[in-house]
Amino acid sequence: QVQLVESGGGLVQAGGSLRLSCAASGSTLSISDMGWYSQAPGKQRELVATISRGGTTNYAASVKGRFTISRDNAKNTVYLQMNSLKPEDTAVYYCYAFIMSGLLRWRDYWGQGTQVTVSA
Repeated sequence: QVQLVESGGGLVQAGGSLRLSCAASGSTLSISDMGWYSQAPGKQRELVATISRGGTTNYAASVKGRFTISRDNAKNTVYLQMNSLKPEDTAVYYCYAFIMSGLLRWRDYWGQGTQVTVSA
């Protein structure tokens, strides 16, 4: 069984920084893309940033230049460094990974979500 466990959310003032981490564990034979999505109250879940196994990154326009995604393949972990946070960044952040499990099938996996709250 595969699990994604997130950490690092919390409350921060506008202009501050947070670093999110997400570790994949269990029967992870191979991990392809990893990333972060956010969901604000009353809104749909939307992409924040993704990173391929080789390190190619993709960002939402709203976070470019402020957020940095990275990963450690040896630790099956993805990170999101969030700087210059704004109140509109307030949301639940979900970790995502495309994983081949012990069943030799590729599928999407999601973390449980971590709350990020940015006060004005």
